Order: sequence, then structure tokens, then C-alpha cells
Amino acid sequence: MAYDDNLLLSGGALITGDGTTLLERGAVRIRATRIVDVAAGQHAPEEGETVLNTEGCTILPGIINAHAHGCVRGPSMPSGSMPFTPSDVIYQRNRHLLSGTTTLVNVCGLAMADEVEEAGSTHPLDIHIATAHTPSNIAAALAVDGKGLSARHRNATVDELVAAGCKVLGEAGGGQTLGGGAQDYRFIPAAVRQATGAVITPATARALKEAVLGRFLDGTGALEDDALDALLDQHGLGRQLSVSALRDLIHDSVMRPVALSFAGLEEIAAASARLALPAIFHNAAPTAKTLLSLARRYPAARMIAGHSNHPSFLPEEAVESAKAMRASGITIDVSTLDMVQTRWRNRPENLDALIEARLVDTISTDFAGGDWDSIPAALHRMIALKQLAPPEAVALATGKLAGVFPELAGDRGVLAKGKRADVTVVESHNFSRVRHVIIAGRPVVLNGMLTQQPQ
Repeated sequence: MAYDDNLLLSGGALITGDGTTLLERGAVRIRATRIVDVAAGQHAPEEGETVLNTEGCTILPGIINAHAHGCVRGPSMPSGSMPFTPSDVIYQRNRHLLSGTTTLVNVCGLAMADEVEEAGSTHPLDIHIATAHTPSNIAAALAVDGKGLSARHRNATVDELVAAGCKVLGEAGGGQTLGGGAQDYRFIPAAVRQATGAVITPATARALKEAVLGRFLDGTGALEDDALDALLDQHGLGRQLSVSALRDLIHDSVMRPVALSFAGLEEIAAASARLALPAIFHNAAPTAKTLLSLARRYPAARMIAGHSNHPSFLPEEAVESAKAMRASGITIDVSTLDMVQTRWRNRPENLDALIEARLVDTISTDFAGGDWDSIPAALHRMIALKQLAPPEAVALATGKLAGVFPELAGDRGVLAKGKRADVTVVESHNFSRVRHVIIAGRPVVLNGMLTQQPQ
């Protein structure tokens, strides 16, 4: 289909993104970059319109993913690690685009505004960065890695990044600096391999970490020496690591940045209150109580509890924590991680518990070592299990995001006259199958294929 400024999507069902509206048959008219009409029923094309037939499909607002990694060219992750390679950046962007995402916030936190794009880049995904450039967050990154941080990254401030166009703060904390998933899939396995030559899985790394430190990183639930010795034997490490060597290895990998990262949580909460901008926080078993305390201390802060289905929680803990946070004005975000389809290191129990308790405000992917599952796959799961009606599920990835992040998404997220023409078309019986994607009125994915090769 040739691109035309006058576009009509018609023939299929339509969900507006407001959380309630589903039209069994609907149409969207686009002129240039804006939606000019959303209507029920089948509609014939007007003169000069190009028709995109959506028969058998459902028209949705473009998906907004406000917690992702690996999509910009600056330092990666809250650890300030080396940037992803250019080919990996394009790959991650294409995965998001082909999954129906039209707007994305890269929350590694320590990149600069000019590192979103390189000269000559033509990728259509609308990518924004978040900033966590505070003294303690930078120091935490340097304590665990920091190899991607130049002098200008280390000396940058939140205020400078906001002046350069950043509209979101965070991610405050991270799996690298607060003993989360990145320790399981990257740092602990690397330390074990260096010490022993053995290759361990993320599940083994997590088991060792929690056995030494407990789920809360405070020793609660940690194992005694005899049990640790048995655990090492169970995972085939008994001949390579002593119990004391294991304790030292885990402490050295996990704990060095933790106190700094906790200080960084407060710095971002204070900046959010001062600047009146939304801020994304690493929410997990070790940080949940701190986030509640910060919400009381900084009532003007616009706090988002990222990945509130984090695997460090038990399902009942995730629910009780989310209830308390909701009551304190914190937005509850969940992430697909790799728990919807891949399930290599995470499982869906916490996601299910929070959805069924009606405690979820928004949904994102996060990263999960690059194994993240798509947002439409999570929406399909919610709908297939009858946890949510289709309009309720879709709003978690569209209209509700626009409400939480109006500074960057207030002109999109719902299908309505005057809104930016960001549209995702999915198969009606399986929302995880994305057929077409339109960004600012321009078809960028048609029939599951990119309309041009991004650079």
C-alpha cells in the first residue's frame, strides 16, 4: 500500500483505549499526522483516501511502553554499562515496533539527550529517554560497573537533562544496583565464571543470591553454612566454591552499590516533587518499604513503582505491597519481563495476582536480559484468561499511560478526534499477533512487515 496523507482504517473491531469502549465494527480516519474521525460501523472511503482493510482485526491506539532498555546509544542500564552495539539497538527497536509499540521510554537513566539517535537514523519508533543523573545514582553505577560513563555522563544533572527535553525521571535503582534480575542473568554468573570457570543459569544465580542475602538483601531467610554447602553441591559447584568464597562473591557482586542506590531513590523522589515530573522506581522486595516511605516524605512526587510483579515478591506480598502503594498515590506498573511466553527465568504468578486484584495501572516490558515478552502477548493472556475485558486490558498499555505521562503522551494513547494518529492493528482472536502499525499517520508496519529498513 502506498503511503497517503488521507487514510481510512475500516472493517474490523475498534477499542478506543479509554478502558470501556469497544465497537464491534469501527473506522478511523487520518489526515496527515492526526485522527480526524472515529466512528462506529463500516465506512466507505472518501475521495482521495487510501483504505487499510481491518476485517478480522481490532484497531487499537498505538502501544506506549514506558519502561524499556536497550533502545538508545548511550550507557546501558542503571549500572552505566557500555552501550549496546548499533545492531542490537536496531534489533530491540524493531522488536518493539513489530510488537505494536509506537512510543517508548528508555529508562537506563544515564544516557544523554543526544544519544537517542545518531545522524542519519530513520527509525520510526518515537523514543524518549529518562534521566537518573543524580550523585548517588551515578556513584551506584560506578560501584557496580560504570564502564559506559564518560566525564559528561558523570557530571550531568537531572536539571540539565530536563532542560534538554527529558520528561521522565528514572529508573531510580535497577537490577544491577539493587540486587535484582540483572545480578541474576549477568553479574553473578560472570563472577562465578571468573572464579570457577563454571557457567550457571539465572535461576541458579538467584538461588545462590537469596541463599546468602535473603530476598530482602538483609539476611532474612538466608541459609546457614551447612545448607549453603548442600546448595553448592546441588548446583554442581561444591568442588569449585567454598561456602566462605560464595559469601564473598555474592556480597562483592550485589552489595557494593546498594546503599548508594537507596540514596538515589530519595534523590529522584525529591527531584520529582520539585520538578513535577513522573519518576520511575525499581520496585522489588528490598525497595518496597522505602518507596512507601518516600511517598509519605514527598507527597508531591509523581511516583511509578516499576515492575511491581518483580520475582523477588511472593504473590501475596506483591498484592499487599501494591495495595499500600496505591493508597499512598503511587502508580502501579507491571512488566512482561520474560514471564508471559518465554519463562526462562520468571513466571506469571505475580502478574496474575496483581491483575486479578485490580491493582495494575500500567504495563511495560522492562528488559529481562533481552528476553522480554511483548505487551500484546500479555494483553492476550489477560483476555484469554478472562482476567480483564479487552477494553480494560488495552487501556493498561494505551490510555492509562497517556494519563500517567501526559508530558510525553498526552496527545496519544486513545483513538479520538484530534489525537496523534498512532494506531496498532491486531488480530481479533489473538492480540499478540500484530498486523499493522501506524505512527503519526504513517504506516510503518503492514501485514507484519516493516515498510522500510530502519537505520
